[in-house]
Amino acid sequence: MKRRSLLQWATAAAAGPALGQAGPALTRAIPSTGEAIPRVGLGTWITFNVGNDPPARAACTQVVRAFLDGGGRVIDSSPMYGSSQGVVGDALRALGGQQRVFSADKVWTSSDGAAQVEQSRGLWQVPRFDLLQVHNLLAWERQLPLLQAMKERKQLRYVGITTSEGRRHREFEQVMRGQPLDFVQLTYSLVEREAEARLLPLAADRGIAVLANRPFAEGQLLRRLQRHPLPPWAAEIECTSWAQFALKFVVSHPAVTCAIPATRRVDHVRENLGVLRTRLPDEAMRKRMAAHVAAL
Repeated sequence: MKRRSLLQWATAAAAGPALGQAGPALTRAIPSTGEAIPRVGLGTWITFNVGNDPPARAACTQVVRAFLDGGGRVIDSSPMYGSSQGVVGDALRALGGQQRVFSADKVWTSSDGAAQVEQSRGLWQVPRFDLLQVHNLLAWERQLPLLQAMKERKQLRYVGITTSEGRRHREFEQVMRGQPLDFVQLTYSLVEREAEARLLPLAADRGIAVLANRPFAEGQLLRRLQRHPLPPWAAEIECTSWAQFALKFVVSHPAVTCAIPATRRVDHVRENLGVLRTRLPDEAMRKRMAAHVAAL
């Protein structure tokens, strides 16, 4: 689909509130299938890498509980993330959450991707992944065909690629143009907006779902913003915190399917999920938000 038609379709298909509206949990459809997923997910980079510390693992289980109970589905991890995969898997098993989660993981190896995928699946304790992504394009020429073959055999539902911190955008764009992808994952926030120039429009043009990582710039953005008062006009889009302000900016972009902020705190999960049932900014408000943050 062309960008204009996709954006019109996405607006109509979104089950949730826009500026001036309120409604049920906010979702967006995956373009390749029409399946709707909540626009706020859960990342696990750093936050779930807690090793074998029982209290820390128990705390992560409570985060997953709050996330699933609050209407979240998409949880993203990677073999690169230390113990995070096993921590997620143990939480899902303890909560009986394997059928509720949209499991998104990655291949991150230049050698035997199939073996790594099977190891990851065992750690997650799920029958199959919903989404597998080639992490930071590592050996993508080898791993993408593997993932596509898994999808054809129904061992996998969706295929994607990832990048972070604005790296390798030129190659990323080339892969997006030349390969059949269901998802891309990229960095997007109020202070990391490089993806707006080419990658987000291209995803819209090609009908590719987008996971936005680092919506808080790994916390740096919020630490900067919290030195200032939340502007009174943020109440127009029902923001109660800078975190919601920053997250609403990300998930309201027409090409973004889901943002995946990482946290190990239950109160932060609930704050993030609050975005799913409150108003989102329109384009004029998005410009106002970006200009306000740039001026701080």
